[in-house]
Amino acid sequence: MSERKGPEITAPSHIPIPKSKRGLKGFWQDTVTEMKKVHWPARHDTNRLTGVVVILCFGSVLLLYGLSTAFHAILVMLTGK
Repeated sequence: MSERKGPEITAPSHIPIPKSKRGLKGFWQDTVTEMKKVHWPARHDTNRLTGVVVILCFGSVLLLYGLSTAFHAILVMLTGK
């Protein structure tokens, strides 16, 4: 019986360098080009969403403080210290 072999897979002899690897100048030009494509939110939207983030962070702090205090109280009651 003869064994059936598929095409031999070989590694490429060289790895092509993408056009984006053009040094700092190329990076900066690509960055400026991409920043021009971005649709930036209005100042009102930015302020509103910043407020939402601050309120959620403050709420998370209060929640974690409350849980910590509750667990501490439970452990004090269980251990009697």
